Amino acid sequence: MNVFDTTRVIRTNILGLVENLTEKQLNTIPEGYNNNIVWHLGHVLATQQLLSYGLSGIEILLSDNIIEEFRKGTAPKTPYSDEDIEELKSLFIEVIDRTEQDFNDEVFEQFNSYPTSFGVTLNSIEEAVSFNNVHEALHMGIIMAMRKLV
Repeated sequence: MNVFDTTRVIRTNILGLVENLTEKQLNTIPEGYNNNIVWHLGHVLATQQLLSYGLSGIEILLSDNIIEEFRKGTAPKTPYSDEDIEELKSLFIEVIDRTEQDFNDEVFEQFNSYPTSFGVTLNSIEEAVSFNNVHEALHMGIIMAMRKLV
């Protein structure tokens, strides 16, 4: 199993966690939280793109709107529609498949080092795709906790 297979397993598990939740449940911000489950879905997508394509100076595969809405430091401004939610879910596997293809095609030629809030500095695309799985697993855990509160 390679690092991208692990990402797909995490993302498939996340999709399974949210599969039977309603639009209202997905949009609910539980007490003590500043975001909702939909935000975590978008944040996983946006962060992966920023860590790989963004730090490599390559055009990101997601819309600017998704990046701005879900990047680190953001929070939901309004409820997300079923259409918004389905768009995010549809990108989950598609985007990681494309990233793996670009990685194998050696598209990521340069990389700008980045100190993460975890205290880890990423110095290469290999480190970024590996660290991304830690990040996504963290958000999967948060989604698991939030599901019990919505």
